[in-house]
Parts: sequence; structure tokens; C-alpha cells
Amino acid sequence: MIAGPRGNMGREAVKLVQREENMQLTGVIDYKFGGMTMQETETMEPLQIPVYETLDEAAENKPDVLIDLTNPETGKKHLRRALELGIRPVVGTTGFTDDDINVLSELAEEKELGAVIAPNFAIGAILLMKLSVMAAKYMPNVEIIEQHHDRKLDAPSGTAMKTAQMISAVRPAGSQGHPDEEEAWQGARGADYEGMKVHSVRLPGRVAHQEVIFGGEGQTLTIRHDSLNRASFMPGVKMAVEHVTVSAGLVYGLENLID
Repeated sequence: MIAGPRGNMGREAVKLVQREENMQLTGVIDYKFGGMTMQETETMEPLQIPVYETLDEAAENKPDVLIDLTNPETGKKHLRRALELGIRPVVGTTGFTDDDINVLSELAEEKELGAVIAPNFAIGAILLMKLSVMAAKYMPNVEIIEQHHDRKLDAPSGTAMKTAQMISAVRPAGSQGHPDEEEAWQGARGADYEGMKVHSVRLPGRVAHQEVIFGGEGQTLTIRHDSLNRASFMPGVKMAVEHVTVSAGLVYGLENLID
């Protein structure tokens, strides 16, 4: 079951499930077109697949997995409700707090169901995070620049926040730049996370891009990842779906599924 089938990510997820031999699309969830088929909406893939208005209605079709590619508010509600209904959720939205994750982890363990929350499904972006952690042990002066399309609602991106959090686990907190520096324009130095600066760019023509820049004595190191289209996220969606069907408990971040 896919929630958010009209979005760019949702459309790619529909194509993914359709082409995978071990997956079957049992329906989609869309609040505007409940009671129709995807083909009848004329805004989705031309498939004779039912559209449900709510997750509770969709649950009657007994899906094994819910792929939610909606928005943070809906994603939170769907993840909790999916677990309550015995459905394994794969959620690709951000905005989950530590308290949210703790509560949902307990629920997943109680229900003995697998669940995944992924701020980013791109395998390359996950490798960027892991390589950044490795580099930060030796080059603790670091700044993050993330670029996305101008329709993105949150800033910094979930990927940038996750990257900073992972780096902070191996980097002592501390400010960077001149101790007396001043911003002539507020925000010029970006957001601050334990002394690391995080910068967000929003422009048409962008998809999802991030670079992590490390500075050291006489040298710099830049690790960069670019998603050029939404198809780049589908191998990670597939990995998450396969994981939740054979596991129990909540995983936050695909980096926990990659050695």
C-alpha cells in the first residue's frame, strides 16, 4: 500500500512495486480520490488499483507493508496507525522527535513488526553520512551545505540534520570561525548545531544535493552526493521494504541497514 501516490516520490514508488516480482500493489491512499481506481483519477498511473481515502479503509485489503511518502504530519499518524493495524510501515518523511521515535519503537516491539523511518532513501546519501563520520574523527572542523528544489517545506533537510547528528557523536562540540565574528546579515553563517554550520539552498531545478566540507591545516576535504531524479531513492525504498518484512522493531535511518 502506498500513501502519497500523486507526489514525485509516490509515482516512482508505484513504478518500483509494479516492476518488482516479489511485490504487489494492493492499493494507494489519497484523500482526494478515495473510492476510485488510479486510472479513474487521471492524475495517477493508469492502473486498475483501488484508491482509499484513509489508512483504516485501506487496511481492509490486508496489506503487509505501507510505504508512506506524504508529509511529516501525515507520516507520523500513518506510522503509528499502521503498527496498530498490524501493517509494517516504511516512512520517508522527516520531523520525528526523539520522543516520537522512542514511543514508536516501543509500539513496534510490542507488535513485533518491522518499521523504517528514512530521512533519505538514496544509498549514495547514506554512504555520504558514513564517510563523513569517518572523516570527522580526524577533521572536526566541518560545515554542511544542502540544496533542494524550491517546493521543499523544511530546512535544514532531514538528511543534513541526520548527518550533523551522526558527526556530533564523534566530534567534540565547539564553535568554528573567528571567535569575534559578527553577521552583518542575520543567518549569513547558517544554522548552528553544536558549532557546526548548516546551510540550506532552495532553487528550482534542484532535486536533492548535499556536500560536507572539512577543513584542516593546509587542506580541505569535500564529500558530495547528488540525486538527479527521484528514481535515485527507489533502491533504498526497496531495501527498507525487504527489511521490515523479515524484522521486528523500528529502524531510524537507512545507515543502520548498511554495513
